[in-house]
Formats: sequence, structure tokens, C-alpha cells
Amino acid sequence: MTVKAANVSLYHEWQGKPYVINLVDTPGHVDFTGHVTRSLRVMDGGLVVCDAVEGVMTQTETVLRQGLEERIRPLLFINKVDRLIKELKLSPNEIQQRFIEIVKDFNSLIELYAEPEFKKVWKVDFAKGQVAFGSALHKWGLTVPIAQRKGFKFSNIVDAYEKGYVEELAKEAPLYEAILDMIVEHVPNPLEAQKYRIPKLWKGDLESEVGKAMLNCDDKGPTVICVSKVISDPHAGLVATGRVFSGTAYTGEDVYLVMARDDGKIQQVGLYMGPYREVCDSVVAGNIVAMLGLDRARAGETIVDKVLKGVMVPFERLRYISEPVVTMAIEPKHTSDLPKLVDALRRMAIEDPTLYVKINEETGEYLIAGMGQLHLEIALWDLQQRTGGLEVVTSPPIVVYRETIRKSAGPFEGKSPNKHNRVYIKVEPLDSATMELLERSEIYDGQDWRVRAKILREKAGWDADEARNIWSIDEHLNIFVDVTKGLQHLREVKDTLISGFHWTMAEGPLCHEPVRGVKVVLVDAQIHEDPAHRGPAQMMPALKDAIMCGFLSAKPTLLEPIMKIEAKCPPDYISGLTRVIVTRRGKILNLESAGMLMSVKGEIPVAETFDLANEIRSATAGRAFWALEVRGWEPIPESLLVPTIMKVRERKGLPKEIPKPEDFMPK
Repeated sequence: MTVKAANVSLYHEWQGKPYVINLVDTPGHVDFTGHVTRSLRVMDGGLVVCDAVEGVMTQTETVLRQGLEERIRPLLFINKVDRLIKELKLSPNEIQQRFIEIVKDFNSLIELYAEPEFKKVWKVDFAKGQVAFGSALHKWGLTVPIAQRKGFKFSNIVDAYEKGYVEELAKEAPLYEAILDMIVEHVPNPLEAQKYRIPKLWKGDLESEVGKAMLNCDDKGPTVICVSKVISDPHAGLVATGRVFSGTAYTGEDVYLVMARDDGKIQQVGLYMGPYREVCDSVVAGNIVAMLGLDRARAGETIVDKVLKGVMVPFERLRYISEPVVTMAIEPKHTSDLPKLVDALRRMAIEDPTLYVKINEETGEYLIAGMGQLHLEIALWDLQQRTGGLEVVTSPPIVVYRETIRKSAGPFEGKSPNKHNRVYIKVEPLDSATMELLERSEIYDGQDWRVRAKILREKAGWDADEARNIWSIDEHLNIFVDVTKGLQHLREVKDTLISGFHWTMAEGPLCHEPVRGVKVVLVDAQIHEDPAHRGPAQMMPALKDAIMCGFLSAKPTLLEPIMKIEAKCPPDYISGLTRVIVTRRGKILNLESAGMLMSVKGEIPVAETFDLANEIRSATAGRAFWALEVRGWEPIPESLLVPTIMKVRERKGLPKEIPKPEDFMPK
């Protein structure tokens, strides 16, 4: 199973001309989809690999949707054709029919998710050689034009397997030829692709010098590099990998890191050859580069020529399709190994931004959170590899919850510990339209307030004054709004109040889980004129008390993560499969025939997915295959609310009593 993205720069000749292909192999499992998100930013085309038997599955839809959002030209490779012959015993005509069904499903997703100008031109066509098929296991592959040119028929492929001369097939129709020819012919080159991708990925002035240089992929323009991943090399330190969108990256170049707000110097540049790096003098626009010396660079960073310092607009931030929903506590078996554990976890978090590492100050335990149980298992395996088999003790995987409210409440007063300052806060649940904009990253912290206000007014019906006066949006999709008028000294404490908002929303009152989907409105305040009496130690607790009081008065509840499940199995086993889903609090949303198999689409809480694989295998005699994807968050059933809160509070060592609004009211 692929669990990390790997880069390689390939030399390939097509129709007598030489080409460089920058190829990134990304994981397919949903738990590692963060690697896909980061890799797509630096690609112009995407080769979607699909199983000939399973067809278009949930993860196929996920990666295709991600790619189309980044304006990636999709191509299709139908893999494991040998399964159609050896397992399903299909005839040549039935194999062709199966391919037609897969291409139809694939194109319907392009119709659904692509932007209007790309819907028609990006649909794949067998006759044009935009779909390849073959067997990676047996190293053969074809497209229709190659098959016609070489005189291959589907009956030849079936015959090769039935009579055992597949090795000859691999020599006559090598897989690399079909794939690389298709890529060169149908993936737009950087000179073409950047003209339509840059306006999507970068919101700066396209008429500026740097804007024109990126649109034209100008290797003589100012250097602009978007970082897609950072890895830790035990010998070289941190290696930043990214796409050169403009200019030329060269050894010794002085650069500026826009997000980190830091100067840097590229100490070495190179091209990837799988796990190895080939050192070279420079890498020009349109290529993938590996750079040493930029230790503060992180995935999503924008690296530019120093002349652009202070004026360069960063690339649009990377938007991960899901967030960590499973966590576990980890500690070294021997206390003396703690520094080694901390260092390894820190480096792992740099390499994989979807792996969250947190130290619980109250209990002293280290927590790691990931996209799913498999993500954490692989993280532990990776930890062992990095530390030479460090012995650690872990807790069982635990589901991450979110806290939210179901109605509005307030205003409530919060008083500072010295009694000299007061804030008045109202809380409201965010409506579904606003949440959708937040989840799609159409509005976010750091965005130009005019742009944000316009989007909220037009797409979510926000009041103009409220939309203009948003102070902050946090990582858990909560919004802090100021609706006060002409308050004295408010400007001086604004940053402190924003910090207090982030601090408060990081741990809700029910069981110290992050708060999600809440609008916090500052409606009034009384602020002491002396700066010594209105510092963070005074203003932040006042704000927190008011928010917590409002939160507990607004029908608080827990949200649990929900997975989308898609499964297929023979008709004889469908009842067992659906029974497993339903008995685990799941819902069946769609049940239909998919050729010789039955297809089930549904939803299931993450809390019910532990040991799900064993139960599905048992209920279907191992004949089912399925995929899971995080769909979102839903309120936990009322009957489970209090027991779940108490269970989480007990695990975290919190008092058994759930707080009441009165606990946060001014004394």
C-alpha cells in the first residue's frame, strides 16, 4: 500500500521528440488523501487508476473531485484487467462492455465536478487514447490507438492469459509506453496549463510582472515556487519539494518565504529519481525541484525571489478534504527515550500536516490524531523506522468529537478578574450555507475583508455590517464578529480578544473537545483606560467566561464524525453486508445492481468503524470490497449524548459534573 507521495522526473521520447515528465505517485487510501491534496497543487494532469472489477469507487470520486478543483486534466488507467479474465471469466465482448461502463461513470463525475469550460473538453475518450488499460502486476498496457497500430484485439489478451504467454504480451505492449505516451499527448504542458491554472491558484494581480511571468511559465521571470511537501533526510536535513511556477531555482539563490515571513538561501537544488535526488545547478519553471537549506518551509509555502519580499501574494492555501477524526495517546516505555520520541513526532508532523501532534499540559501525555485508524497505525510504524525500534505505549484509538450549539443565546456578560473590564457576548449556530462556504475554504482568516464580505452577503445572506466586521475565523470553522459602535480602547485590545476567541474555541465546556460551527458576536464592552488593567490576563478570561456561559445556554451538543461507505459484493451476501452497516448505527442511502455485483452506498459513524473490516469479511465470506471516506460531522443521537460526554470527561480526568451556565457568570 502506498502511504506517501513519491516524485520522479522521467525522460521519455514520443514521436521522435524528447520530453521530461514530472511524475508524482500518491496514495489511494482515504486516510492518506492529504498527500494527494498537496501533490495536486504542483501537477497539470492526473492519471486516475481504477480497478477493472471494482470500477469507480468512493476514492476515485474523491481524488477526481480534488483534481478538478485544482484544474488538473484527468486521464484514466483501468488496472487489473487480469482479474476480469481469471476471476470473472469474462469474454472479450464482456470486457469491452465493462470498460465502457467504467468510462461512462468516470465521465459523469467530470460532468458533475468540472468547471463549465472544462466539462466537455476534459471527458475521456477511448478512441482518442485518453484511457489506458492493462495490468501493472504483469507490466502490460494499451490504449485503443496503440492496440490498433500494433494489431492487438481483446481476444489476444484473453488468449495470452489462457495459454500462459503474458510475458510476451508485456514485451509487445509495455505498460510504460501506453501510460507515458498518453500523458505526453493529452496532459497540457506547463506553458499551456499555467495560463488557466494560475488564476485559480493565485489571487494576486495577473497584470503585474510576477503575474505575467507565472501565466507564461517564464523561466526568465522572478522566482516563484509553491512547496508541496517537506521531508526529513537523516543526512541532509529538511528537503522542501515544490513546483517552479516562474523563474529558475538555483543553488545559492537568496529567497523569501512568504508564509513564514523569513529570508532563506537555497543551498542545493536537484531533481527526484524516486527516493534519490540528482543534484543539478538549476531547475527552470514548469518543473518539480528538491531544495535544501529552507528549514522553515512547510507544505503550502510560497517561496519567491527576494525582490518580491513584502509584495508577493501567497498561493491559495491548501484545503484538505477531511480533518483528523481519530486520536491516541502515546508515550515512551522508558522515560529516557522521551526526547527521541518528541523529536521524531515533531518531524513527522512537519512531513504530514494531516497528522496532528499535541501535548496535553494537564496530563503530560502526547496525543497524535489522524484521518483514521490506518493513518495512526502507519504513523506508529513510521515512528519505529525513524527511531530504530523505540518502544512506546499507546492507548486504543479514540474518536475525536466536536462541540456545538443548536440555538442562539445571549448577550452574556464576562468580567475580568480585576473587575475593571466587561465584555458582552452573543452566540449563534452558523447556518448551513455559511458552513458550506467555510468547508470549501471560500472564506477564511487572512482573506481580503471586502472579498469575504461580498461572498457572505451573496451566498449566505449575511447582513452587510456583520460581514464587514468579522474579526477572525478559526481552524475549526467558528467566526468572531464585532458589531459594537465607537467603543473606547477597543482597537487596543482587539488582538487580545481574538487570541481569547481562539483559546476558548479550542476546548468547549462539555468535554474539552474543539468547538465547531459557532458565531461569537461581541455586542458591547467596557474597557479600562489604563493599559495595565486591560492586558491579556484580564481580557481573555472575561471573553472566555461570556462565551462559555452563552454556549451552555444555547442547547449544546456533541458532533461525531461520519464516514461515507461504498461497498460491493455478490448478491448472495448483500443481506449480511447491509446488516453489518445498520447494526452499527449506519444508514443505507442507495442499493443497486452493478453488473454481477450489488452496490451499497451509505453512512456510518467513525465510532462504529473499529473492527468493521473483520465483521464485513465474516458476514460476506470475504467476498466484499469497500471504501470509506470522511463525509462530515453530525449531532450525536440524544440518547448517547450524556453517556458519551461522561465517558470523554472520565478519560480526560475532568470532574464528573458537566458545567452549568452559572459556573461562568460574574461573581
